[in-house]
Amino acid sequence: MTHALSDHVNSSSETHGDKITVRSLDFFYGDFQALAGITVSIKQRGVTAFIGPSGCGKSTFLRCFNRMNDLIPGTRIEGMIRIDGEDIYAPGVDPVDLRRRVGMIFQQPNPFPMSIYDNVAFGPRLHGVTKKSDLDAVVQRSLERANLWKEVKDILPRGGLTLSGGQQQRLCIARVLAVEPDIMLMDEPCSAIDPTSVQKIEDLMDELKDRISIVIVTHNMQQAARVSDETAFFLQEKTGEPAELVEFGRTADIFTSPKDRRTEDYITGRFG
Repeated sequence: MTHALSDHVNSSSETHGDKITVRSLDFFYGDFQALAGITVSIKQRGVTAFIGPSGCGKSTFLRCFNRMNDLIPGTRIEGMIRIDGEDIYAPGVDPVDLRRRVGMIFQQPNPFPMSIYDNVAFGPRLHGVTKKSDLDAVVQRSLERANLWKEVKDILPRGGLTLSGGQQQRLCIARVLAVEPDIMLMDEPCSAIDPTSVQKIEDLMDELKDRISIVIVTHNMQQAARVSDETAFFLQEKTGEPAELVEFGRTADIFTSPKDRRTEDYITGRFG
């Protein structure tokens, strides 16, 4: 994987209070360019939603923030992504440490095939926490923050895969929270769970956003309007062409007075 940094962009151009700064980002799967010219700044804390039709690069862009795309052979990124002023694609950056700081929740819940307790304790153990009382405290605190503690406190030895889909997703959130991330990426986290669990996940995002930055990919316009503070609309104009960021701004403005006609057409259901 290669990386080209724009020489004219540096941290001095970043706005105070931004958590993630992206400048002139192009992304390639082999010879195919998936994203072109993405420039955006995501604030400290709060929820940012990525919306747009299927296949327009939302999830690809999301995975750039914790370098998950590195795991796909032949991918290449050009441009710059900084988190807290640090170029995350610079030589010497440890992707494993980056993924601790930038946690990810996937569309399908993916608990490890181990107990509820061990799912949450996995990350802290990996980072050197071995004392049982310390692990107990981390597990309880993380499950409480994920709004799952009351439901599982008496069944911690039970396998994580025995929980319902919505509970499994909150267990995965607790597993991410256990390593104290700065950012949580959520790739359609509610698309595979029941409506009651969706409400719990949305409530959880609202509770967490004062402490961490949350970036969510969603195809649900109502969800984006409910949970996010800012919204980015992505669009691939023609098949085979790279997707671009059409519009970015306060969610209330994007949904009530978009500046670009294409944004309005998508939000009102004229296409997509």
